[in-house]
Amino acid sequence: MSSQRTILLVEDNPDDVDLTRRAFQRAGLTHPMDVVEDGVEALDYLFARGTHTARASAPLPSLVLLDLNLPRLDGHAVLRQIRANPATRFLPVVILTSSDEQRDLVESYSHGCNSYVRKPVSYTEFVEAARQLGVYWLVLNRAPAPGPGVHG
Repeated sequence: MSSQRTILLVEDNPDDVDLTRRAFQRAGLTHPMDVVEDGVEALDYLFARGTHTARASAPLPSLVLLDLNLPRLDGHAVLRQIRANPATRFLPVVILTSSDEQRDLVESYSHGCNSYVRKPVSYTEFVEAARQLGVYWLVLNRAPAPGPGVHG
């Protein structure tokens, strides 16, 4: 099994998924990126349930990039459940969204996001944002070990 740090991208827009993958690659970040399309699937992935039960022995991702506007369960609800569970409480979660609403920013930090990044409009800006996110969260940042009951 690879020791490379995995990114979980929670994003329902296929164009934004493609853009994010390309931006991280262009920034020289070749970390594996798993993608889920809605909030329920994100929690199933993280807690190894539903269609993701095979992940029970897999480590948690090193970083979650979480959109706010998701089907079935929005990003705020996903973040609250991540922070409520001892296994994922300290998992780095970066809100990556097009929302520039102050209420989304405040609510995201109130529920424990580690960072809030508005998706840049230009591709060049997005590549630079991806590079900075990757370098900080995947190379420089040190996170505590996963909490009790975590799979992996």
